[in-house]
Amino acid sequence: MVGVTIEKVIQAPRERVFAVAADFANAARTIRAILRVEMLSTGPVGKGTRFRETRKVFGREATEEMTVVEFVPPERYVLGAESHGCRYRSTLTFAPAAGGTCVTMSFAAEPLTLVAKVLGFLMRPMFKSMAKECAKDLDDLEAAVTTRVAGAPPGDPARGAG
Repeated sequence: MVGVTIEKVIQAPRERVFAVAADFANAARTIRAILRVEMLSTGPVGKGTRFRETRKVFGREATEEMTVVEFVPPERYVLGAESHGCRYRSTLTFAPAAGGTCVTMSFAAEPLTLVAKVLGFLMRPMFKSMAKECAKDLDDLEAAVTTRVAGAPPGDPARGAG
């Protein structure tokens, strides 16, 4: 299994940081790399929620169907996907920190097929670039959280741009 882990302290309460991060339906308004999200589940977000996310990855559009495999507000959530012979897991944890919230983002890819194992080995050097892309996502999350108008619900135009 290969992966990356990064951290960022965001100067806002963890409940608010978690709420913005877990607002998957509006993620394209928060994270610049996400081009669009199509919710595949109805109702409140929780374990089992599914959505299709299209984002720009290394200059190309990539669409993945994501499933919330763990959801423990305001502590953490885990997203899972399987494609191209790999199982992917993105874990975000939210811990109290001096004056704010420490967000830890971990992304891991587990190759399931021989081809994916070979390609995974050859692509290990790309994970440094992947860490930079994940850091940009956390920068965008911070901007969305800190520019949000107090009391504006997620998805409200008053929320501010990310």
